Amino acid sequence: MIETSIKNSIRDIPDFPKPGIIFKDITPILKDQQLCTEIVDAFVLLLKDLEFDALAGIESRGFLFGLMLASRLNKPFIPIRKAGKLPFRTIQQSYDLEYGSAVLEIHEDAFEPGARVLIHDDLLATGGTVDATSRLIEKMNGVIAGFSFIVSLDFLGGEEKLKNFSSNVYTLARY
Repeated sequence: MIETSIKNSIRDIPDFPKPGIIFKDITPILKDQQLCTEIVDAFVLLLKDLEFDALAGIESRGFLFGLMLASRLNKPFIPIRKAGKLPFRTIQQSYDLEYGSAVLEIHEDAFEPGARVLIHDDLLATGGTVDATSRLIEKMNGVIAGFSFIVSLDFLGGEEKLKNFSSNVYTLARY
C-alpha cells in the first residue's frame, strides 16, 4: 500500500526547524525511484476524474512531484514562489506565519481567467501557505479545482482551511 511505503520512507527530524517540532522529511523518498513512480501513479489514479486546466506547485518541495504529475497528466505547471524569485511581472499574496509574515508570487500570465487550478504541495500542516496560494489564484480569477498532498498532518487541522476553496483534497499518507 502506498501510504505504508511513504510512511516507511519519511524520516522524523526532532526539534526542526525549532524545539518541539517533529519535522516530516520527505527527502528519503527521492532516493527511491520506484516509490517516486508509485506516488505519481497513485496521484494519476486519484485525479483521473478531476477536471482542471493547470497544476500549481508551491515552493519548493511542491515542485518535486508537482512537475512530474503535471507532465504525466499533460497539464501546464505553475510555480508558486517566495517573493523576488520569479523573473517576470508577478501578482503577490502576503500571509502570516507563526513569527512574522511572508509573501508568495505567481507570474501574472500563469493562466487565463477562469482556469481550474489544482494546487500541489508535499505536505499539508496548518494550511497557511496553501490558503495563501489559493487566495493568490483566486485574485487572478482562477478557480481552485482541488489540492493534492503526499502527506497530511491531520492533527494540525490544515484541511479545514481548504474547504473554503474546494472539497477536492487528495492525500496519499495521513498522520
